[in-house]
Amino acid sequence: MEFQFSASSHFNKFKSLSTKRFDVIVVGGGITGAGIAVDAAKRGLKVVLFEKGDFASGTSSRSTKLIHGGLRYLKQLEIGLVREVGMERSIVHKMAPHMVIPEKMLLPLVEDGTFGKWATSLGLWVYDVLAGVDGDDRREMLNHEETLAKEPLLNPEKLIGSGYYAEYRTDDARLTIENMKKAAQLGAMPFNYCHVKEFIYKKSKVVGVKVFNEITGEEIEVKSNYIINAAGPWVDTLRDQDHSLEGKRLHLTKGVHIVVPHSKFPLKQAVYFDVPDGRMIFAIPRGKITYIGTTDTDYKDNKDLVLTKKEDADYLLSAVMNTFPSVHLTIKDVCSSWAGLRPLIHEDGKSASELSRKDEIFESESGLLSIAGGKLTGYRKMAERIVDVVMERMYEKNEHKFVKCSTDSLTLPGGDFKNYKAVEKYTSEIGKALKKLGASPYESWYLVSTYGKQTDTILSMLPDYQQVDDIREKLLMAELDFSFENEMICRPVDYLVQRSGRLYFDIESIHAFSDITLKFFTEKFGWDQARIALETQAIDEAMKRVTSFV
Repeated sequence: MEFQFSASSHFNKFKSLSTKRFDVIVVGGGITGAGIAVDAAKRGLKVVLFEKGDFASGTSSRSTKLIHGGLRYLKQLEIGLVREVGMERSIVHKMAPHMVIPEKMLLPLVEDGTFGKWATSLGLWVYDVLAGVDGDDRREMLNHEETLAKEPLLNPEKLIGSGYYAEYRTDDARLTIENMKKAAQLGAMPFNYCHVKEFIYKKSKVVGVKVFNEITGEEIEVKSNYIINAAGPWVDTLRDQDHSLEGKRLHLTKGVHIVVPHSKFPLKQAVYFDVPDGRMIFAIPRGKITYIGTTDTDYKDNKDLVLTKKEDADYLLSAVMNTFPSVHLTIKDVCSSWAGLRPLIHEDGKSASELSRKDEIFESESGLLSIAGGKLTGYRKMAERIVDVVMERMYEKNEHKFVKCSTDSLTLPGGDFKNYKAVEKYTSEIGKALKKLGASPYESWYLVSTYGKQTDTILSMLPDYQQVDDIREKLLMAELDFSFENEMICRPVDYLVQRSGRLYFDIESIHAFSDITLKFFTEKFGWDQARIALETQAIDEAMKRVTSFV
């Protein structure tokens, strides 16, 4: 039975969980946990998921936001990884064509660069073959003039030519949220702000969890046959609680991205380019901004407060100006940023950039299943592998027949488009309708790339706000209403960061509309002045985190 994925459900349904028994408890509300919840529910299992913060508030909102095959992993001869995630690109694109968008990538070839002309041509050809790329998406090799026509900001003096190949751009947090919504449609019960404090054991086997609701202050016990630890950077924390932190461990690395106004770095298209230290980074135009990243450094500090340091921002700014000499950026031009952790598997003697992005499953003596490593692109296959383990255990115990994974044919909410051309046509239609109301083309692009066909539902709510004159404010109110009823937003920061991406991609709109957002929640929940002050502080801290550099 479908679970209503709303803020109201969070408060109304939480207590009743203690009276149910589940097949699977998933701990962790990032993309991996969401994918597991979808897969397990699709196979007929009773699933509940707990996330200690908001969904996608950790690693899954702080990636490079690409569904890509990992070209650089060819250099490390990780052929199997490149093949798998390459094939996954097209599957995830079909699941949500509005949100996993074709993005041509330019790989400049420069004197003394990482890739030479023939190595690049061969590498991109192998990349296409492994990923099953065909048609217009196949790689092209461009000469000096053709490359500058694609991106005039490149340094013509050092440029030899380029490789031109296909990737996909996404919004990692939105991809996570839509997977949560799909899981709920399939009967899973995802809860944010529910912190798994400890495991419950019976005869040395893990049989449940004690969960504390960070919003209501309630603590309950929830029982299940299997528990999957998909907590990303916190996987080892839970393994330690289970007294099973032995053998392989996580190696956390930090990745930083910075955001500048597109007017300051007016890229025509996405570029994957060399950095003097031998690494490569992306610069990607998106709406009003261009974002640049990523760094890759070891991390051993507070996992709950990962910050962009000035040296991180300076590194990325310097890299841009080295490759694009006509671009002049300073730290004052950085309007936002994000810093996230990669939960990789430790390998002795390897640097952060050399560590494999393969995922691994650990099973403890108590029966706790943990999954770590991996890439955003491979989330669906990671989920398939660990749910297969659960199905095998259930089949062996005659608890459930073995059901194969079938998530490769699913459509995520809002994603019912035949292809990307259909998305473009729909965006144009929405744009025409909104233009009559005085909205800019950006608003239609933002709504469709964020919500897909669900934009229709949001626009149907506009008549409820006829008293509001400003069309941007009116759209915001309808969007908040939709998100409250369909996306379990419990706090203003949930909407401003994980649901809308405004903190990263349109931070000026937060300055303009944070008061309206606060008022919306206050009216919905009946907050007093103390709670309003608390939520105002949370918004201020979120903005400070992405705009100030330690």
